[in-house]
Amino acid sequence: MATSSPGDPSSPLKPSRRVLDYLGSGKNIVASALALGGLGLHFAGLLGGVWPAVVVALYVIGALVVPSRRPVGVTANLDVGEIRKALDGAVRMSRSRMPPDIQAKIAEIRQEVLDLLPSLSAFPAGSQDLYVIQRTATDYLPSTLRAYLALPESYATTRVLQGGKTPQQLLREQLQLLDEKLDEITDAVHQHDTDRLLANGRFLEERFGKDSGGLSLPPQQ
Repeated sequence: MATSSPGDPSSPLKPSRRVLDYLGSGKNIVASALALGGLGLHFAGLLGGVWPAVVVALYVIGALVVPSRRPVGVTANLDVGEIRKALDGAVRMSRSRMPPDIQAKIAEIRQEVLDLLPSLSAFPAGSQDLYVIQRTATDYLPSTLRAYLALPESYATTRVLQGGKTPQQLLREQLQLLDEKLDEITDAVHQHDTDRLLANGRFLEERFGKDSGGLSLPPQQ
């Protein structure tokens, strides 16, 4: 698990990073387009001596009318109690019918999430950037385990699916992927890197969200 924590996680983004973020933002793109339109009017001889003020005004208008970029995600207050309860439930599920190595991986994922919780106080309550932490604990992990446990035991351990892997092998792969993404999330939280948090959130939602059904398996035959 990633353990490095450069700088104070509660400190704001570095000025250079904020400048780069703004330059690539919709606000700057639209505002610059309007300002360039003003320059076009000037070169066409339509603005006279007031063209500098018009160009600046058009840029400001563009920056004001475009809303600030909001993170894509679920807005909800982070419920630490719910997270702990869901993680404990996942560990209990793993004890029913899973081999020791999978049980150990689920316990490792549980601890990784719990280790993250003290760092989350640096973010505002209800931060959309951190919804991925709660979703991992309360949705992605348990949904994946339930999908596996819904299969007959003999099918889960012996049935060879497309790609030459059994459901149990696919479960191992998905848990390993969750583990790796949690490492990246930990690093992003320590660096207060909201863009990376959002990117990981989108990836996990596409891979493990409700539309995917958690563990993706072909139907039984």
